[in-house]
Amino acid sequence: FDTAPFGRSIGGEIKGFRARDFLTAAEARRCGRCSAFAVAAARMAFADAALKPEQLGGERTAVIIGTTMGEGDVMSDLERVWIHEGLQAVETAKLPRYGTTLLPINVARALGARGMVQTFPAACAAGNYALAFGADQIRAGRVDVVVTGASEILHRLQFAGFVRLGAVAPEKCQPFDKNRKGIIVGEGAGVLILESERNLVRRNARPLAEVGGSGVACDAYHITRPHPDGVGNAQAMLDALRESGVSPDEVDFVNAHGTGTHQNDKIESQVIRRVFGARSIPVSSLKSQIGHCMGAASAMEAIACVATIENGVYPPTLGYETPDPECDVNLVANRAVQGKADIVVNNSLGFGGHDAIVTFARPGRLPERAPAPA
Repeated sequence: FDTAPFGRSIGGEIKGFRARDFLTAAEARRCGRCSAFAVAAARMAFADAALKPEQLGGERTAVIIGTTMGEGDVMSDLERVWIHEGLQAVETAKLPRYGTTLLPINVARALGARGMVQTFPAACAAGNYALAFGADQIRAGRVDVVVTGASEILHRLQFAGFVRLGAVAPEKCQPFDKNRKGIIVGEGAGVLILESERNLVRRNARPLAEVGGSGVACDAYHITRPHPDGVGNAQAMLDALRESGVSPDEVDFVNAHGTGTHQNDKIESQVIRRVFGARSIPVSSLKSQIGHCMGAASAMEAIACVATIENGVYPPTLGYETPDPECDVNLVANRAVQGKADIVVNNSLGFGGHDAIVTFARPGRLPERAPAPA
């Protein structure tokens, strides 16, 4: 879309994406871009996990997907046609593409999963909410496999909203930098396959990482700003560590929400120092590399957390130039760093006060839990 009216023109747009590379013709017709992203990512995750359709277990497989606005471009197009050309000009074929509830349904249909489907429209924390809920379903013994993550697209309505809020940087995203000027809006999808231990043993599969625990909260303070004391974020982080059975001293790396906005980075830094004390724990923000993918952000960052554990490499925060005394964290600045990565924390925040944190661990590193009921 034309960005000239907005005074901002930089975005993390995925160019060259072809739905037919991942979807059948029928799937491509019924899916909007956001659903197509989710189905594509799900199929890639499905292949990476070496799962076969017969191993899904039908109703024992759930699909749980997060998003902020879902098919926002479809909604914008429908409204534009309705307003300017009248209701009769609206293409009825586009109507079934709209709705956040369709994201997990389209993924379930593509994979043949027949268990529960759930959408988490939990703003920019949606991916972690979906992951946390998915892990809970496995631990409760309700399902054996969860296809989970989040999807988001970059479109005019979303871009205009963040520009109007003064949150979009003119050139680049610089998390934790003294001269940071805001976010760069991005898009994409991240999907992970969660499995019960029983299912992994049954198909002789090796897990890349283990979901340790999760914490969710709402600071109930302001629609766009986190609480000045970071109370919800700190509590959710402590809850995630407690559920994981680990202390702050055992965590090796924090993937920060790190938007590049003044208040978010300042308050998040305070929370990290409060939870982990004076310890110099490595911290990084993936948003400096791929932009802020809204609801999909923490799901894509969860994949980066798993890769951090697998490779023992902390991803860098790009664009860092000038230290900010109010963001006194041990930032992995501009270059990747090798290091111990047995336990990592994925932090996410969202409009309205959403806080969602998920921990990941190297397999076998966490204390043993009581088995879930059969």
